[in-house]
Amino acid sequence: MADHHAGGIMSRGPGENGLRWIADAYDMGFTLTLSEGLSPSELLRSVGAEERHIVPLSRSAAYDLLLRDEGDHISDLEFLDWEDAAAVARLTSAGFLPAPPETIVRAGSVAGWAYALEELGCRTGTYVAALSERGRAFAVHRNATGFSRVDYGFRGEGVTSFEPGLPHLTNGVPAEEALGFVHHGTGAGDVAFLRFLEDELGVYLPFEETEAELPSAAFPHAADG
Repeated sequence: MADHHAGGIMSRGPGENGLRWIADAYDMGFTLTLSEGLSPSELLRSVGAEERHIVPLSRSAAYDLLLRDEGDHISDLEFLDWEDAAAVARLTSAGFLPAPPETIVRAGSVAGWAYALEELGCRTGTYVAALSERGRAFAVHRNATGFSRVDYGFRGEGVTSFEPGLPHLTNGVPAEEALGFVHHGTGAGDVAFLRFLEDELGVYLPFEETEAELPSAAFPHAADG
């Protein structure tokens, strides 16, 4: 049987707060996805994006696009020169305009892993098996009500899906068996799992990098929310 344990290759020391900061910075809800061995564009294509529709966006630009009303004039978007017809056409053909997308997935890379961040949505969470085709994939999701869920895939198969601290809600292999992860109920479960990933993978995502422009894809219907 394949070894599903999360330990293994270390990419970079996690520092003091390599991933945990995401739970504070995305306090309205988030999904962080890590996919071993993929590039950012491969990750986006794996969750349904077309290469020609991938657009570089900063976090603030993506957030503005998500929260705007369809009736708002595009001149209200501070990041966009609304008189730049080519830029407007590109965003429109890629699904960012005129209606706000249901979710925007922004992707980057860190030492052997592709990562994706979604504000509010959770499209990537249902693609964890596909995202693990070259190794491991994790999706950590928290919605606006505080519900959290972790999905883990290994070599193209979904291994487990669980809410940290509530083992009776697990689908698949128990987290302790699959990953060696046990949450004892002190603190938020998603933060505990982010800390676990810091220790096990050594992954560190710089805040400044994730705020800057990253390859991004818009999706009209989220797989989960």
